[in-house]
Amino acid sequence: MKPATAAGASPAPAAPMSRKSVTGTRRTVAALFLLPALVLLGALVVYPIGYSLVRSFYDQSGDGFAGFDNYEALFTDEGIRTALKNNVIWVVFAPTVATALGLIFAVLTERVRWGTAFKLVVFMPMAISMLAAGIIFRLVYDQAPEKGVANAVWVGVHDTFAESSAFPKAHPGRESPLVAAGGGAFVTREPVSAGRVVTLPLVGVAPGHMPDGAKKAVVAEPEDGRITGTAWQDFTRGKGVGKLNGVDAAELGYAGMRIEAVKDGEVVASTKAAGDGTFSLPAEADGALLRLPADNFKEPYNGLDWLGPSLVTPAVIGSYVWMWAGFAMVLIAAGLAGVPRELLEAARVDGANEWQVFRRVTVPLLAPVLAVVVVTLMINVLKVFDLVFIIAPGSSQDDANVLALELYRKGFASDQPGIASAIAVFLLLLVIPVMWFNVRRLRREVRR
Repeated sequence: MKPATAAGASPAPAAPMSRKSVTGTRRTVAALFLLPALVLLGALVVYPIGYSLVRSFYDQSGDGFAGFDNYEALFTDEGIRTALKNNVIWVVFAPTVATALGLIFAVLTERVRWGTAFKLVVFMPMAISMLAAGIIFRLVYDQAPEKGVANAVWVGVHDTFAESSAFPKAHPGRESPLVAAGGGAFVTREPVSAGRVVTLPLVGVAPGHMPDGAKKAVVAEPEDGRITGTAWQDFTRGKGVGKLNGVDAAELGYAGMRIEAVKDGEVVASTKAAGDGTFSLPAEADGALLRLPADNFKEPYNGLDWLGPSLVTPAVIGSYVWMWAGFAMVLIAAGLAGVPRELLEAARVDGANEWQVFRRVTVPLLAPVLAVVVVTLMINVLKVFDLVFIIAPGSSQDDANVLALELYRKGFASDQPGIASAIAVFLLLLVIPVMWFNVRRLRREVRR
């Protein structure tokens, strides 16, 4: 039997647990909490990386060992080399432009009352998926100005400074007194004489495309000592209706058509046709050939081929910047909110102008935030796939190719899983240095 304790005496305290056992218990609990995440990480990240690494050393069938042949193809295959070159362009320009725009927006919106609304509008594209953004910009870059916004704006600006032709499809008809003169111009078969009326019939302009100032064509009246005539659309609707090379009541004059009188290769006189197509030239035109210069028939400016081989990569990068400039702006604006205002004011008091304050005070203080934005975007653009795949048409996809798209094409379209795995491993190797730099930077920030 246990000896009785003295009245009022407290029981003896339990023996304390050792520090080693407490630490072991905590580690066990932490491991149990981390286990689901570790299982998912291993199944979704570690295993695919390991499998891709092993698969990259095997041939197309997966049975024969190919050694480094798949990696050799990375630098000999024309498609992969183009993709690698484009990835370099992406890494250099996309993060730089997006970060620069984000910095400008963040700094400028601090000075306006509606800065919050502007930030919301700029950040809004981040809510759109890459697929939706690709479809939007496929329409934006459409070649036809009546469909594509980019070319509608570009053509509008161009036509403001350079007048386009109203008769791009006009040409001489059957038995016409005009013949081709080379370079898109037309000239009369015979020299003209003063006091005689000249007819310059043309066809090929749709009635709906005639100039706004066009009126019903009339036969010009002869004038002594001058060359007169009519330039008109020699076409009347209906079979067998209208007189060939003759002005009919329903036909319209070529308002604004330029006519030149040429002697010995030199222009001696020129004029423009009136709304009814009539024109008059001075006596200097006597004995000359009348020429309709090529400018009358120049095709209308149709804008740029945004999705052509030469512009497709910058065009796709532009859509990426549209999406991610808002992300850069929000992060930089958050960093800017933490910049001590007294430093900016002190610089202004010392005589620095706004540009000097921005360049020598604001930007150096925002350097850590700018590094975060640039590194994040660099990692992101190395994996870009959706925008290139959707925006670039089939005719230009080879020119816009990037490594992630080439991985898809080799792995699924061309059935070359060995080369696709090698591209995946190569992409991982490209991302690792950027991630390592980011981790080191974060550790330095923690130590501070």
